[in-house]
Amino acid sequence: MTATVTPASLGTARLYVGGEWLDATSGGAMDKIDPRTGQVQGSVLLAGAAEVDKAVAAAKAAFPAWRDLPGSERRKALLRLERIIEEHAAELGGIAAAEGGTAVGLATGGHHVAASWFGYYAGWADKIEGTVVPGVPGGVDYTLAEPYGVVGIIITWNGPMISVAMKVAPALAAGNTVVLKSPELAPFAIQRFAELIEDAGLPPGVLNILPGGPEAGDRLVRHPDVGKISFTGGHATARKILEAAQPTLKPVALELGGKSANLVFPDADLDATVPFAVGFTVGLMSGQGCALPTRMIVHREIYDEVVQRLRAAVEALPVGDPLDPSNVVGPVVSSAACERILGMIDEARTSGAGRVVTGGERAAGELADGFYVKPTVLADVDNSSRIAQEEIFGPVLVVLPFDDEEEGIRLANESTYGLAAFVQTKDAARAHRVAARLEAGSVFVNGFVPVMPSAPFGGYKQSGYGREGGKPGLDEFLQTKNVYIATV
Repeated sequence: MTATVTPASLGTARLYVGGEWLDATSGGAMDKIDPRTGQVQGSVLLAGAAEVDKAVAAAKAAFPAWRDLPGSERRKALLRLERIIEEHAAELGGIAAAEGGTAVGLATGGHHVAASWFGYYAGWADKIEGTVVPGVPGGVDYTLAEPYGVVGIIITWNGPMISVAMKVAPALAAGNTVVLKSPELAPFAIQRFAELIEDAGLPPGVLNILPGGPEAGDRLVRHPDVGKISFTGGHATARKILEAAQPTLKPVALELGGKSANLVFPDADLDATVPFAVGFTVGLMSGQGCALPTRMIVHREIYDEVVQRLRAAVEALPVGDPLDPSNVVGPVVSSAACERILGMIDEARTSGAGRVVTGGERAAGELADGFYVKPTVLADVDNSSRIAQEEIFGPVLVVLPFDDEEEGIRLANESTYGLAAFVQTKDAARAHRVAARLEAGSVFVNGFVPVMPSAPFGGYKQSGYGREGGKPGLDEFLQTKNVYIATV
């Protein structure tokens, strides 16, 4: 493992409300800790209830003009946002790597993906339409697809600009205005995006951005002038959001966690399957992704060979400073995350729930001050254990065997989550058969194209409800009005 840790000061993350920057807040401030070094790398101003109220008022004031703007003009605004993100992808990627620990090449690529979401939904902005209801006696009946008004968006810290794009782009295309609570653990790339908004000519108040913690989130959800909430994050916060939404009965869309199964059948191409399994679990964002195939269920006929290959592939991954393009695995986001991940590994090891094949400890030497967890593989894992059932959100891959297709499907579905599932096989009939029986919102066979703007993404079971991507993602931010006009 090598590191070329580059000290970086990210300055102060501020609030962007009604087209203006706020330099003081009622929510106080917090230090932002560099996950690479454990040192302070900046300060984050935190929104309190007063700033949320101000942002909602600004969004409410901006809503009528934005709603009534021709769809072709909203399309042009979103295309400008797409262009600006594309032009600044490298800059935004560097900020994201420094604040969140994602490898800089991946972080930069993620901003190109984010830009594509704005481009995709720009295409929908002038195609929002209702329907005519046929055969209505004595009159004409039709529907209108209308925006909610002010939409509250709450996102998490992993890949924050992708989450922004997945929610903000369709919300704006539909004619809503937005109050976005950005994550206090990763607010700086989003702040830079806010600075670029002004260059894109987005009217003041249409998009307001507030770094904040639980106080800000709670006020945003409870605010009576917020028409809908869209949230990405964990179960505990989701339950609090649903509780806070009860008094106003506002609709809530939830994109939550996952413990996605990766079923590997005996005919799988292991030369492709193993690099895929490693690259999209411990190697992607240090395992800090909701839909990653972190639970690998392998046919017993090839199980031992797969485990051996996984060990070799994982141990070859370069670990270190994410701003060094030669590194693949960076730190996890915080000290608390690091300790939690290591605690789950230790629990599995001591309880006999799994066998550590490689990794399982904190990186030492020149990486010791950062929040680096060595990429880890646990084999012979008990599918009912905590390590197999709970989202680890770190560079940890669990592996367990199965004996036949029926058992493999059963093990894959034995989870409270249902965000994604993966299948590795050359048998097309089996691929379709198994995909139909897996309890997940997305199934990927022999590959993975994450967060495509044109495809719906969302969960089954406790992985949430609602969809992001495609027309279903637009429909999340529209409500249907029926109009009847008597003609006799």
